[in-house]
Amino acid sequence: MGKLVLKVGSRPPWVGLAAAVWIQIAAGNAYNFPLYSSALKSVLGLNQQQVTILGVANDVGENLSLLPGIVCNQFPPWALLLVGSVLCFLGYGLIWLAVTQTVSNMPYVLLWLALCVAANSSAWFGTAVLVTNMRNFPLSRGTISGILKGYVGISASVYTLIYSILLKSSASELLLFLSIGVSIVCLIMMYFIKPCTPPSGEDTSVHVHFIFTQASSILLATYLVLTTILSDMVLINDAVSYIIVVIMIILMMTPLAIPLKMTLFPATQKNNVLLDGSSDVATQTSPLITSPSSSSSAAYLGSFHENEDVSSDVEILIAEGEGAVRKKRRPKRGDDFKFKEALVKADFWLLWFAYSLGVGSGVTVLNNLAQIGVALGVEDATILLAVFSFCNFMGRLGAGAVSEHFVRLITLPRTFWMTCTQVIMIIAFLLYASALDGTLYAATALLGMCYGVQYSIMVPTVSELFGLKHFGVISSFMMLGNPIGALLFSVFFAGNVYDTEAAKQGNSTCYGADCFRITFLVLAGVCGLGTILSIILTVRIRPVYQMLYAGGSFRLSHTSNQ
Repeated sequence: MGKLVLKVGSRPPWVGLAAAVWIQIAAGNAYNFPLYSSALKSVLGLNQQQVTILGVANDVGENLSLLPGIVCNQFPPWALLLVGSVLCFLGYGLIWLAVTQTVSNMPYVLLWLALCVAANSSAWFGTAVLVTNMRNFPLSRGTISGILKGYVGISASVYTLIYSILLKSSASELLLFLSIGVSIVCLIMMYFIKPCTPPSGEDTSVHVHFIFTQASSILLATYLVLTTILSDMVLINDAVSYIIVVIMIILMMTPLAIPLKMTLFPATQKNNVLLDGSSDVATQTSPLITSPSSSSSAAYLGSFHENEDVSSDVEILIAEGEGAVRKKRRPKRGDDFKFKEALVKADFWLLWFAYSLGVGSGVTVLNNLAQIGVALGVEDATILLAVFSFCNFMGRLGAGAVSEHFVRLITLPRTFWMTCTQVIMIIAFLLYASALDGTLYAATALLGMCYGVQYSIMVPTVSELFGLKHFGVISSFMMLGNPIGALLFSVFFAGNVYDTEAAKQGNSTCYGADCFRITFLVLAGVCGLGTILSIILTVRIRPVYQMLYAGGSFRLSHTSNQ
């Protein structure tokens, strides 16, 4: 990798975070599939299994982020955002041509590829802002993960509001908006997403700024849910519709208040972290040497070693200096791992399987949410999707904040919360299977929350176990669990069960609890297996967290940022 030029100053990281909010909402474009899947099915004459396979294309594209994960270390963030914008424009543009029948009889394979390309824009958007902001705020990884993943989760409500109020529930206009509108937003915002020198992680103002950002996101989420429900119950005229959308845009811009405040009311800088006077964090070769009594975050950016390895490491370094040996020390958990080094670790695969089982079962419900609603007597899935989106957002945001608190307080591994939510997912699937009156929305809320937690927990866990240097490609591989789980549980199982039940009724649309009951029971068993794996992982990595968070604050490995 060439020299990485860092933006210097206290404001740029917060400007980048405010811009990342818009990019992350754009990255949630894949969540719109339930809004236009019915139009695809009716206009193109597809059966449920074909729609489900298109849903898998959506998941594959959204999570196929290995390529952006690899190139994020080679190219600046704006380059990844530019690629994502092009993919978004072309992919959704083709789907719009098919739905409006501007191009008639579009081959199913081409439609599948178009959907995969369109959703893949999310991978480029998300990788660019997530990797950049995790490096810009290395001492607050859980919080940053929760905020950024939270905005992705709430994006479904943003699009639902635009779809139902502004676009009058028109699937074709939604696809046109995704093709042109989302691409333009990302092209505008890509200038502000830049690598920056990190702010002091222990500075009180940093903590206050994070709380403000979290509070503004909760306010936006609450507003979106209330307006979505209101628009479904009351007929809203055009003037009010525009006002509602303008208020939403203002709430989305609230994180910009932080750099604006820092500009108008600059604070006196105290003990800012100095990175050896160099602007090239990515190529830094020497760890920081700081006094253990230092009150600034520099005290936590020094190298750390396990006690029993210190003398041997020093001997190896001396021998290397004398030319006696050239063998490098193998990375320990918490150091920076290369992708191939992480692949041979048991913790890597335990996390991958636990995560895949959790999100794979969750995305199966999300992809079939419209059909689940119809089967259980809810014709319009708009409110169901809004409930799922809000709870998904709360799960993502809450998981980042709660796991960050407890990991600093009692060095509790973040995967503990993955275990808890998979147990709750079992309960949610059983509620779905029961089909009792009043359980549909409760089960959807529980599942949305737990689905969001899985995402927010996986991201910082990867960075803590395997480092930030190759975080992009390692986390991208982890996310492959989503489409793989969707393929196994949604296409090969849920779609077949649904079509079988529909055939028994003599219709293409299935009605009644039996349409998905077997699917829900199987998914409950899948989450049971995921619970066992996450318990094993939590026990295994507890010593790692005790080392990383000794003293209540994160300590970067001596290989970090090299």
